[in-house]
Amino acid sequence: MHQQGAQAYQQTTKIVESARERESALLMKAAAGLQRVKDEWATGTDQDLRAALTFNRKIWTIFMAAVTKDDSPLPAEIRQNIANLGMFIMNQTREILLDLNPQPQQLDVLVRLNRQIAAGLRGS
Repeated sequence: MHQQGAQAYQQTTKIVESARERESALLMKAAAGLQRVKDEWATGTDQDLRAALTFNRKIWTIFMAAVTKDDSPLPAEIRQNIANLGMFIMNQTREILLDLNPQPQQLDVLVRLNRQIAAGLRGS
């Protein structure tokens, strides 16, 4: 019986770790896309900017939906913090998209937040 419990725990740990790793990888991918748009600002297109922002927004929409579900295993305070970050990211994204003359440094906060959350998910 004890061995079965240990195996179940290991399997659950692997599932949770792989979910965190996947979430971390998605955040890093979004951060890399935003950083690339910033780095190539002079030669990039409005379509590149929109694509990177849309990808980032989709990821954060999924995160926000996951943490606000009643069955989320996260503590309420962490759930609220992620939801607040998500709302901030949505607002920043909207501002950039509505800006008639967006600037590359507007992407810095989105890149930084994604990288910090990804590092937290990896336990770094």
